[in-house]
Amino acid sequence: MKKTIQLIGLLVLVATFSTYAGNNAPVKVVKDKDVQVYYFHATARCVTCKAVEKVTQEALKEYYSEKVVFTSINREKDKNNPLIKKHKVSGQTLLVVKGKKVVNLTTGAFLNARKKPEKFKELIKSTIDPMLK
Repeated sequence: MKKTIQLIGLLVLVATFSTYAGNNAPVKVVKDKDVQVYYFHATARCVTCKAVEKVTQEALKEYYSEKVVFTSINREKDKNNPLIKKHKVSGQTLLVVKGKKVVNLTTGAFLNARKKPEKFKELIKSTIDPMLK
């Protein structure tokens, strides 16, 4: 009986920890029909790299609330993440994905995130809006 209770306690503990990502955010199940935004970055990041992530998150919150899933992936710490290989990522990269459709917004992101964030937000919106229809 004591071993059964210990086993149940262990299972509850494992289930609790497995539902949280490294930043203690609940893990969301993503389906192919969902629009996903992936930001791949290095451990050391410049001001522009940080701005790309910040403005992307602001735009997604402002326009889509929780309809679009955002995932930030440190490609140095998470080298074995299958998304890195799948999308052939080798540097800082911002992708919008829905099923098999992949749109790379990296160039627009890095050109506008710091000095023209509204222009960058519009790029995000004009990319995602048609994917949600």
